[in-house]
Amino acid sequence: MAQKWNEIALAYSLAIFSAAGMFLLSVLGYFGVYMDAVFAMAQWHMFYSLSFLGIIAGMIEAAVWGFVAGYAIAWIYNKFA
Repeated sequence: MAQKWNEIALAYSLAIFSAAGMFLLSVLGYFGVYMDAVFAMAQWHMFYSLSFLGIIAGMIEAAVWGFVAGYAIAWIYNKFA
């Protein structure tokens, strides 16, 4: 029998990872590195920009989507396991 995944643990992990990735991208973008990725994030995320509030809003949005994706992945895995 397959081991069950903890949905909340995976959801929180993906939320933290997503927010940290958005922060890292923002810091690199602030220094002019990976500007194409920054422009892509600004197009894909509704609230993201390189301003202070835009970075915080982008991190929150990324965390929410990461949480939803992590929970859904674990839930689906547990249904088929």
